[in-house]
Amino acid sequence: MKQVSKFIVFLLFLITSFVQGQTKQDSLDIKQVALDYIESQHNVKPEQFERAAHPRMVKRTFWTNKKSGKEYLRETFTDAMILLAETYNTNQDKFPIKPKKEVIILDVYDKVASVKLIADDWIDYMHIVKLNMKWQLVNVLWQYNDSAQQ
Repeated sequence: MKQVSKFIVFLLFLITSFVQGQTKQDSLDIKQVALDYIESQHNVKPEQFERAAHPRMVKRTFWTNKKSGKEYLRETFTDAMILLAETYNTNQDKFPIKPKKEVIILDVYDKVASVKLIADDWIDYMHIVKLNMKWQLVNVLWQYNDSAQQ
């Protein structure tokens, strides 16, 4: 009886690990999505951003109205981010020569992941989803390291 119980526990462990675990390739793909997001701006490659983002991606941050001093939520969408990747760093003067881009995978569960990107002047928290066998960025919440800049 004891061996049967151990065998059942072992089977449940295997099944749970198989269903919910990410593969090494998933981890690499998730990291690449985060890198494509930031490197698209570094390298002025909008196609790199398009590869990373779902068409309905939303990027949010808090911002401060300079006249009233009130904070509010700002949103940016995929199309504006593609344009940003195409135009923001065309003079190659918006980032250091070796920009900081540390990707930390916080959690992965089946087809969803939470990621933290530490860049030069800001932090991005990302939600990445696997749809049709492809990991894509769907949500970004970011702020400057110095929140007074916002």
